[in-house]
Amino acid sequence: MAICISTCFFIPVSLNLSKPNPNPNPNPNPTFRKNPHSRTAKFTCSTSTTQAQLAKQDLLSLIADQDRGLKTQKDPSKRSSIIEAIDALAVLGKDTVTTTADSLSATWRLLWTTEKEQLFIIEKAYLFGTQTGDVLQVIDVDKKVLNNVITFPPDGVFFVRSNIEIASSQRVNFRFTSAVLRGKSWEIPLPPFGQGWFESVYIDDEIRVVKDIRGDYLVVDRAPYSWKE
Repeated sequence: MAICISTCFFIPVSLNLSKPNPNPNPNPNPTFRKNPHSRTAKFTCSTSTTQAQLAKQDLLSLIADQDRGLKTQKDPSKRSSIIEAIDALAVLGKDTVTTTADSLSATWRLLWTTEKEQLFIIEKAYLFGTQTGDVLQVIDVDKKVLNNVITFPPDGVFFVRSNIEIASSQRVNFRFTSAVLRGKSWEIPLPPFGQGWFESVYIDDEIRVVKDIRGDYLVVDRAPYSWKE
């Protein structure tokens, strides 16, 4: 979020494709053979789900102690490992649609990023006598809006409003329209700036993983609350 707020600013859970057996009784015809593809399809779905969960847990484990990305800036080896984990999830999610309202519309909370502007604000907020709280991306696909939000508890917030357009199954284009720095009893409007795109390369019921126009990465989870202006 920072003045560039950069681009993003975080596969639906695998569906059970197996159907219930319409004839639960044993096959009365000893010459009848079951469709060999039914078992294979179920196995493939289960395997894919397991792979995604393992790749996801690997990523979350790698970023768990990285202070939203601050520590990663000083550890190129760790950064490479995290990006490899992101790429692994992206491969598993490459054929999924991640831009529907049901999947993308939410208040997303930052877990980890490579975006320098956001990390600078997170790290340097103390210089202004405050500290950074939750860093959010609030998306409403139906209303075509996105807010990038940095909170400064208890009352401060900096947020950037954007218009969005769905460009493909995973890509969203955005254009910043305005920005606001707000305190408890004051507000400073700022001019709009910037445009770009981001791709949600993986989404499930818990997290979203993003790559943006500048080559930055973002990992967010679904916040336990909805942020409103």
